[in-house]
Amino acid sequence: MASLDRILVVAPTARELAPAAGWAAVCCGVGPVDAAAAAAAAILAHAPAAIIHVGIAGARAASGITPVRLVIGDAAHYCDLGAPEQFAPHVVAPSADLLVAARRTLREATVRTIGTSGRVGGGTGCDVEAMEGFAVLRAAQLGGIPAIEVRAVANLVEERDRSRWRFDEAFAAIVAATPGLVAEVAACVR
Repeated sequence: MASLDRILVVAPTARELAPAAGWAAVCCGVGPVDAAAAAAAAILAHAPAAIIHVGIAGARAASGITPVRLVIGDAAHYCDLGAPEQFAPHVVAPSADLLVAARRTLREATVRTIGTSGRVGGGTGCDVEAMEGFAVLRAAQLGGIPAIEVRAVANLVEERDRSRWRFDEAFAAIVAATPGLVAEVAACVR
């Protein structure tokens, strides 16, 4: 079991980041480039035992995932990269132990692959899409740190009227889910 201060929670913005209660917390910025750089810097600064990447996301209407459902990523898929897989990875899986811990804690959450794109509504082809997950999980992978991505769905990707997106509820949902998730992750890592 790791102490809470060995868990690093990474979120794109302050609204997605629960106030740290014994754990390290970092805003990584929006988009894959800032997220990768900030996650790498945070790994160097904090030497975490595990990383939990949290935030909001959009879901495709056909997925059946409605706002404000929580989604645990069973993989992060980088959808903007046009290079062949042999030159650069496109998919990073979360730590199997952290996936189990997240499922145990967030029992009502859906488990899906989360697409990462640098564009809102980037056409990832995944049921759920966000902008930072692959970057944070890849930085963790390169650093040898177990990591997981958890998102609260704020909108349907096809909904272009942003006034209908449920930002406030999604922010509240991910912030509320974080403390229990941190505790469960801390219990399963060394």
